[in-house]
Amino acid sequence: MAEGTLHIRKNDIVKIMAGREKGKVGRVLKVDRDNGRILIEKINMVKRHVKPGKTNPQGGIIEKEAFLAFSNVLAMCGKCNKPTRIAMKLDDSGGKHRTCKRCGDIIEEKKK
Repeated sequence: MAEGTLHIRKNDIVKIMAGREKGKVGRVLKVDRDNGRILIEKINMVKRHVKPGKTNPQGGIIEKEAFLAFSNVLAMCGKCNKPTRIAMKLDDSGGKHRTCKRCGDIIEEKKK
């Protein structure tokens, strides 16, 4: 498992910090923890040639999202609305929370 992908999860809003799509913001559709890659909605669009088949009877050229390295993105904080690194914090009752390192706001509670 790639180190650091634990902090970015499906449906998180992220900002691209490096590469061709730098500066764009999108929602995470899929996380590939084994390869350290993430798929982001409407980001890193590529064209693929497709043969006719059941899903695409016409065939032709389709546009779809391609995976990005997780190291090129930062999670967006909902409170301060800026890209931030994520900290894992324990509360008094023993629950884990994902928090913003800038403002300390809880991003998501970890379910037990």
